[in-house]
Amino acid sequence: MAPTIYDIARVANVSKSTVSRVLNNQQNISDEARERVQSAIKELNYHPNKLARSLSTGFDAILVISRSSATIVDNPFFSEILNSVSKKAEEEHFDVILQTSQNNQDELKKCIKKIKEKMIKGIIILSSPTNEKLLQQLDVFGIPVVVIGKVTGDYANIFSVDTDNYRDSFDQTQYLIDLGHKKIACLHSPFDYNVAIDRFNGYLDCMKENGLPPESGWVIDSGYTIDKAYKAAKSLLRLKNRPTAIFATDDLKVISVYRAFSEANVRIPADISVIGYSNSNLAQFLFPSLTSMEIPIRKLGETGTELLFSKIRGTAGATPQRIIIPTPNIKGDSVAAMSGN
Repeated sequence: MAPTIYDIARVANVSKSTVSRVLNNQQNISDEARERVQSAIKELNYHPNKLARSLSTGFDAILVISRSSATIVDNPFFSEILNSVSKKAEEEHFDVILQTSQNNQDELKKCIKKIKEKMIKGIIILSSPTNEKLLQQLDVFGIPVVVIGKVTGDYANIFSVDTDNYRDSFDQTQYLIDLGHKKIACLHSPFDYNVAIDRFNGYLDCMKENGLPPESGWVIDSGYTIDKAYKAAKSLLRLKNRPTAIFATDDLKVISVYRAFSEANVRIPADISVIGYSNSNLAQFLFPSLTSMEIPIRKLGETGTELLFSKIRGTAGATPQRIIIPTPNIKGDSVAAMSGN
């Protein structure tokens, strides 16, 4: 017959509740008692029945909410950050449940069901929508939620891990202006998520502060896919008043610009300078090398997941609601100064 927690308690000379606390990774137990229980578990070759234990304590799992597939189909950010989250969850012996939904109401319904059935002990949301109704409704359930992105509301159980997208975009635009560029285009994403709004506003505010309002043809909603971004990049080349530099707000748009310009024999940076955002896995293949803000994808995933588990364990103490991760500034060869500057 397989050993039970009663057998472990007898061998370790502790109570059943002490064994239970060790098995559930709780902190209110002495190191000496924990060591005796772990030694008894090893001696008896005990393997906990995870399903049975979950009926009373809940599953050891976290929920990861991604965007709809239509917005992430070409974007490597989500696969890379999910890998970072999954790796940390595995270290904590937690399962990961990935959830996608068609709309906010469907998403909320699925979340509430998992919470009430004790299927999850925390939630990570891989982007921050401008509409925070989902966050407002999740906050009341008392389980920790970490958003990889900007959160604007005040919540008891919602936390944010992000980069300073507004400042990064402002600084990149200013860098181009300091090199003599006045005609700077922007390929941006739809304004469904805070990251898109902050990156665009950083560009726009910098242009306005320098007395350089962009022409309408220089500012293009380039969608979520490489195909739409590629068409946007090609449209810039058809302008009579062509920009001298392009600010691309994510790596999909950067790749599309490089492709469109190469096909049209437009030289980077001799004919047009390019600046944007990148991640190290893609940027290494670009020629000339990209001047960019590097998105710290691994750091975002690790920091967000560590914060979530510290909240699940109750060991986080007082933590800020918003954590900002620094972004490395990469000076590549894709930007040139305007002649005479």
